[in-house]
Amino acid sequence: MTPADTPRLRTLEAFPVEHEGQRCVALRDPAGFTDQIAVLPVPLLDLVSLFDGVHSVEEMRQILRERHGEAPTIEQIASVIERFDEAGFLDSDRFRDRRQAQEDAFRRNPVRPAAHAGGAYAGEAEALARQIDSFFTHADGPGRVSVDWGSAGAISGPTQIKEPVKALSGLLAPHIDFHRGGSTYAWAYKEVLERSDADLYVILGTCHAGMPDPFAITLKPYDTPLGAVPVDRDFYEALSRRAGQDLLASEPAHRAEHSIEFQAVMLQHLVAPRRAFTILPVLASYLHEVVWTRGDPEADPRVPRFVDALRDTLAASERRVCLIAGVDLAHVGPRFGDPERNTSRSLALVERADRGMLDSVVAGDARGFFASVAFDRDARRICGLSPIYTLLRLVPEARGRLLRYAQWPDPEGAVTFCAVSFP
Repeated sequence: MTPADTPRLRTLEAFPVEHEGQRCVALRDPAGFTDQIAVLPVPLLDLVSLFDGVHSVEEMRQILRERHGEAPTIEQIASVIERFDEAGFLDSDRFRDRRQAQEDAFRRNPVRPAAHAGGAYAGEAEALARQIDSFFTHADGPGRVSVDWGSAGAISGPTQIKEPVKALSGLLAPHIDFHRGGSTYAWAYKEVLERSDADLYVILGTCHAGMPDPFAITLKPYDTPLGAVPVDRDFYEALSRRAGQDLLASEPAHRAEHSIEFQAVMLQHLVAPRRAFTILPVLASYLHEVVWTRGDPEADPRVPRFVDALRDTLAASERRVCLIAGVDLAHVGPRFGDPERNTSRSLALVERADRGMLDSVVAGDARGFFASVAFDRDARRICGLSPIYTLLRLVPEARGRLLRYAQWPDPEGAVTFCAVSFP
């Protein structure tokens, strides 16, 4: 490390924490290339904020000396830079080697591993089955679902499935951790149990870390503690021919992303005992930047080309298909960058804004949904923006039904989510 070096911090998630009685800022990697968390007291945050790829070490010292009358030594700053680089927080050759190694390992793996088993949900099969079953019988859940398994045989759990009344074409389900959103998952997947005879589920998931392409598919089966969920390669090939773009280019984005994994787990427990099915896992990330400019949500030609190709492939397919978007809604509070803690009053205002936005969703109005989020430049940080918009474009003007709206009301970082079904 020399005084001329200009370290650059990668794009990371920052959130406030209290550590040893001090208010600090923590940094973590939403892309999962490192599982370390850096906790920064204010003096260290002051230094790290200068890791912008512009300021040299000597320039950092001068700035800190002007601010505080003193500054760390070159050796002390170099030590911090080295620790951050070793942990994978800096945009450096070392990080690029780390990323390449992890992405290569993912590409070699025949399955997409269950990245969040044992954390966001139970990691052992029997415990996971009990956990999901409990979502239905929870005080906020929909209760037991009546299902006729016919020749499929009996299964354990809260369900007995009826013949579908009217086929389910689309569904919004949460992607929040199971322990926080379990009953809302049950409200969503009750619709799958009662109204879906699909043998292919196209799952649209949020890519939290962002990616170079608007859409990314993987052909790797999604592994779960209940068994792997297979991907429909024939449907993918038909879609790929129509889409005119490399849908596997950003495939490594699936490596640690949870938004599709949680849907795969739910389907494997609830549907696999009844009938064989496949999935098409599609991560989406293309609208958050457009929100800030209030631009055209389909200005990137790859977006309408993919949506049109998927719609045409659905129309041409003989498969019974249901669309599922794994999405959450608002993210508010200091943990997500707001200055004030959440209160019952502020969360009531969030709910009112969310429900106004959901009016466009249940109306099947993709443009209206985007406009409602762009109006205040996504002040509530709607996490499922791209997958929701994509699903609405695929079920235009279909009248949906809001089954459940819920909040996880943490004063530091509240998350809202919902279940919506489409005929």
